[in-house]
Amino acid sequence: MLSSMKMSQLCETSGVPVPSIKFYLREGLLQAGERTSATQADYSNAHVERLKLIRALIDIGGLPIATAHRVLEAIDTPNFPLTYIFGIAQLAVSDASLYEDVDPASPGAVEVAATMRRMGWRVSDGNPGIRGAARILNTYAALGYDDLANVSEEYARAAALVAEADLAAVGRRTTVDDMAETVVVGTVLGDGLIAALRRIAQEHVSNTMFPTPRG
Repeated sequence: MLSSMKMSQLCETSGVPVPSIKFYLREGLLQAGERTSATQADYSNAHVERLKLIRALIDIGGLPIATAHRVLEAIDTPNFPLTYIFGIAQLAVSDASLYEDVDPASPGAVEVAATMRRMGWRVSDGNPGIRGAARILNTYAALGYDDLANVSEEYARAAALVAEADLAAVGRRTTVDDMAETVVVGTVLGDGLIAALRRIAQEHVSNTMFPTPRG
């Protein structure tokens, strides 16, 4: 890979069209290159890697430009605690409705609070997952699925295992910058991975528990 390249070479190396690169530069998602003249700049391998990250967040993670900007800004800010960056990433991938308040006396909210107590989880009140889980459990109850309106021990343990795997991936990084980027990428793209693996596992388990009779 070239260590110094013009815009056209950056486009060729990264696979990102020039108009998109210029847009990311204008929006502040991509750092400016080193100016060599009034109309020319040199770009480095760091720009290629940044473009890969931007496209992953936007194209695969589905983040709007403004949200991607906030996430990348958190990565770029020195000395941000990882817990704060986790919060930024969680809000980025959470549906806007999860920001809305949920009646703390509603069955779903009560069940989520009880689950956190049973599991001994230390979680801030602003975690969007609390409101999101409560809203889903309330919806289950409203649809008459009372058996689904309670968080089973299996689901809670599975969520904890996924979180432990997430943090283990972060812990394998050697620098704070790499850790911060891993937090963001793992959170934004990880939801899709878990959902996809769940689909695969559901078919496997259904074939085991409810095998198709052989005619």
